[in-house]
Amino acid sequence: MSRIKLGCAPIAWVNDDMPVLGGATPYQQILSEIALAGYEGTEVGNKYPTDVGVLTRELSLRGLRIAAAWHGCLLTTGNYAEEESLFLGFVDRMTALGADCINICEQGRSIQAMRDRSVFDDKPVFDDEEWDRLAEGLNRFGALASRRGIRLVYHHHMGTGVQTGEEIDRLMAMTDPASLGLLVDNGHLLFAGESAQAVVDRHRDRIGHVHLKDIRPEVVERARAGGMSFLDAILAGVFTVPGDGPTDFSSLVEPLVKSGYDGWFMVEAEQDPDVADPLEYALLARRYLAEELGV
Repeated sequence: MSRIKLGCAPIAWVNDDMPVLGGATPYQQILSEIALAGYEGTEVGNKYPTDVGVLTRELSLRGLRIAAAWHGCLLTTGNYAEEESLFLGFVDRMTALGADCINICEQGRSIQAMRDRSVFDDKPVFDDEEWDRLAEGLNRFGALASRRGIRLVYHHHMGTGVQTGEEIDRLMAMTDPASLGLLVDNGHLLFAGESAQAVVDRHRDRIGHVHLKDIRPEVVERARAGGMSFLDAILAGVFTVPGDGPTDFSSLVEPLVKSGYDGWFMVEAEQDPDVADPLEYALLARRYLAEELGV
């Protein structure tokens, strides 16, 4: 039986890659507006308190819980022992917060935060040794997290070495399904020129977390033609929420729902909050998902 939990990420209020966007917004406002918009959970953002007790109290006051959090790793370029130590500390924090999963993403040679690099032309391409290091490390991380009751899912991301459908396929083929699941992000797949539906169909049994966001196709075309960086594409409005773009989300997630998916659908669309009011767009997405998905 499918049990869909609906959340909203804080990145629309304060951007993690570009904290100047919404940087003055207090975390209490972010949490309150997520609750006001009708969501039951959120992900960890860079403005949230680092003290677990304080954050847990603020979440409880608003009837919210932590679903997941991003963790960037350097398995292709860093020292494994150091990366494992950092990861285990993060797992302990997520366990204390009662999170369901960790959204891990390899940051070796990532250009996602570099405004002078094209998100298409300059993305890293891993060699065989880097792929082996990444897969081996993720398998070990996933086993460690599983022992602590946390699911590890991989977040494919623009500007990184796992951006395309082919790269996602290779990572899934090289890793253990018992250790690593897949986070599907419709917005990143469409931005990369991929079919999100095809990725869902190919890897349905591996999907453990879903980011629901859409694109503005005209901005994607401008970004591709002009060699935009990831951050400049965000500033140009490349992403938006469900209900404000071309994707039919009911068709996209239908295979997951029918397969008994038990996890989160997380609205997560980074935009400039001075241009796209976060509460307004959170409400827009919530209404759309209620009408289209019945959640």
